Amino acid sequence: IMASKKTILSVYPTVHSTKLAVYNENNLVLFKEIVHPFEELKKFEGIPEQTEYRKQIILEELGSCEMCIENVKAVVGRGGLIRPVKAGVYGINERMKKQLISGKYGMHEANLGGLIADSLLQEFPDAVALTANPVVVDELGDLARVSGHPMFERRSVFHALNHDAVARRYADSIQRDYSDMNIIVAYIGRGISVGAHKKGKVTDVNQAFDGDGAFSIETSGTLPSGPLVHLCFSGKHSEEEIEKMITSEGGLFAYLGSDSMKETENMVLEGDTKAKFYFRAMAYQTAKEIGAMSTVLSGNIDAIILSGEGMLNEYFAKDLISRISFLSKVISYPGDNETEALAKNALRALKGEADILEY
Repeated sequence: IMASKKTILSVYPTVHSTKLAVYNENNLVLFKEIVHPFEELKKFEGIPEQTEYRKQIILEELGSCEMCIENVKAVVGRGGLIRPVKAGVYGINERMKKQLISGKYGMHEANLGGLIADSLLQEFPDAVALTANPVVVDELGDLARVSGHPMFERRSVFHALNHDAVARRYADSIQRDYSDMNIIVAYIGRGISVGAHKKGKVTDVNQAFDGDGAFSIETSGTLPSGPLVHLCFSGKHSEEEIEKMITSEGGLFAYLGSDSMKETENMVLEGDTKAKFYFRAMAYQTAKEIGAMSTVLSGNIDAIILSGEGMLNEYFAKDLISRISFLSKVISYPGDNETEALAKNALRALKGEADILEY
């Protein structure tokens, strides 16, 4: 590795794993998804207490590739649940860390991203600790916040990192400026978020983190409110059970008994008619969300971009694209790109192409 080039560590914690990547500017040098055994994680009282454990495993991985970590200039971690912010790159400061630890705005494994990145600075004193486009990026228009009752306000909680990354990737590919374009982005993964990007701002998006929108691999999507209310007061389920039903034990998992995209895809390939039906239903609901966002942009759409793990399923992808291609040009970037997206944001900041915002 040339010492003049900037090395970036990218850390993306999930419930059961930590994705680690090392980039030498735009070049991927190392990628590893470290799976954490459930028996290990259950030893910790809470999520923030996992910080040192995950950090040490990361250092062990990096230790086996010493040349990978020369000239580290940034450690960038997945954005956690903090107060709503505008899109961009943020320095990790004491205020952010306190909120990630306290769970003031919610507790999730994503909170570990900033905590681990900051902790790693002890090993890389010449680096800065950053995060970019956390799930709480909020640029909604006033009309998008209206729910239908004054006791409820719609909020922006979605796959902001991925949305921003693929929108910029497409704009760069056609030598356009993202901030001059109208784009609909649909991320299809363990959850599904569909956003209307108007001149570089996500002015409307489904409340994906809370299960709103189309159903996905494990989220139930928007459920009929009457039956849901009756279920809540039936006395048969706790609040926690109903929340899980909506956010992590719904969708294809509830219908097909598996939360593995690969397993459910194999069901389709083997001709399982039930699996085919629910994949079609998921494509149908996702297409409806995209159609709704086309009205937010008044039909003035430069492109529809589809990304995420779900787009690796050819049966699903073909059905979805056939339903929406009349609206605009459809671009597909299958798979996830979280660590790359974090690193690209960090590099933009290091090169002065993006400000490092203060939280």
